[in-house]
Amino acid sequence: MNYSTLKKGVVASLVVLMGVTSLANAQDAPATSSSAKVFGGRAQYRTWSLGINAGVLAPVNAIGGTNDFTNWDVNLGYGVSLRKQLGHAFGLEANVFRGKLSATNKDAVGGVRNGTKEFETEVQYAVDLRGVANVATVDFLRRENAVNFFVTAGYGIMAYNPKVTLANGTVTNNKGKYGDTRDKDFIREAYIPVGAGVKFKVSDRVAFNLAYTMNFVDGDNVDGVYAGGNSKDKFSYTTAGLEFSLGSKSKPNLDWVNPVAMMYDELKDPSLRQEVEALRNRVASVEKSVEALKKDSDGDGVADQFDKCPGTPAGTKVDGSGCPLPVPAPVVAPVAPVVTATGFETIQFDFNSSVLKTDSYPVLDKLSSVLRENGGKVTTKGYASSEGTAAYNLKLSKDRANSVKTYLVNSGVSASLVTVKGLGEANPIASNDTEEGRIQNRRVETSRN
Repeated sequence: MNYSTLKKGVVASLVVLMGVTSLANAQDAPATSSSAKVFGGRAQYRTWSLGINAGVLAPVNAIGGTNDFTNWDVNLGYGVSLRKQLGHAFGLEANVFRGKLSATNKDAVGGVRNGTKEFETEVQYAVDLRGVANVATVDFLRRENAVNFFVTAGYGIMAYNPKVTLANGTVTNNKGKYGDTRDKDFIREAYIPVGAGVKFKVSDRVAFNLAYTMNFVDGDNVDGVYAGGNSKDKFSYTTAGLEFSLGSKSKPNLDWVNPVAMMYDELKDPSLRQEVEALRNRVASVEKSVEALKKDSDGDGVADQFDKCPGTPAGTKVDGSGCPLPVPAPVVAPVAPVVTATGFETIQFDFNSSVLKTDSYPVLDKLSSVLRENGGKVTTKGYASSEGTAAYNLKLSKDRANSVKTYLVNSGVSASLVTVKGLGEANPIASNDTEEGRIQNRRVETSRN
């Protein structure tokens, strides 16, 4: 392809661009992301887009490397793409393009290199799937961007047929002779596309793209010359194209939405501020209600709404309803048991306790001594005062009798000589109506069998 044809193709592309842009601006009012939310998901956006492109195919790329021909040509390439935007910064794009690659050895000695003068390769098709990452924006603080930079990489399959002109002028064309059965028109090989570009927003529906893609082929026959066992051919595709966003015009295009700027913009939303202010007022109202519930006018520790005896004097002990507690009767000190020569005396216990008191140790020591020296069996009878249930007091009385037995056994008395009985509230030795009487009834009596 010569430069004249290329110029005509570029002019035609610009004419199409201006026509489509005018039509889009006239018929499709731009959508905005004002109704979209930062965490609203992809359903609130348009995510599919269809692209067309055309540009220059050349058997070289920007990173250099060796080439089998000294002079490369520029040829027209054209293709289409379909992209699914998975997020603001990343999408998947399917591409298909075709065109022609060619080069000569006119600057080589004698115009010949590797036994060839020139080649021309027909790219029947090249199909690939690429990841597209948006890497930067010129207007990052705007809610919707107008310029995006992107990088791409992927994997594809291409079909091509190289024609080579040898030094003697013979043209080698193996079309129809490829494949295992030697009846295929094209060679099929894998290639890796790696590229970058910039995208300009023309309208909410249309974008203008400029891109450069390096394609690394898994083979050394794209130019029809096998230069070496380890070398691989490569070519580039420089394009200009249009991209059309598909879907409802009421939704914004996800590719142009800036979530950081949109989040900042949401914070300035008047309706959001009104909601925050209303929430603040509700919280203040709740706090006032809580303070009212906690109010304690007489300072007795019981809130007014639960205080059944308001106005109690300061320092008065009250119950859970705010009423004064009854004044307890004076506590009468328990009468210490008298240690006799026999050791068969009453053992006293504290309220709701089966733990031996230290002042009962001398009595029990004397009883242990009598049993060990004189022999015989002994019965320990436990009792309780009338507080609590009869079943509980029966158990408590037996625990008290067992405490006495344990002490005697630990002091050397055989366990088989001590019988335990729990009699509960039975046989009180004093009235259970008074604290003094109840103290006397909390006891264990011992007797020889």
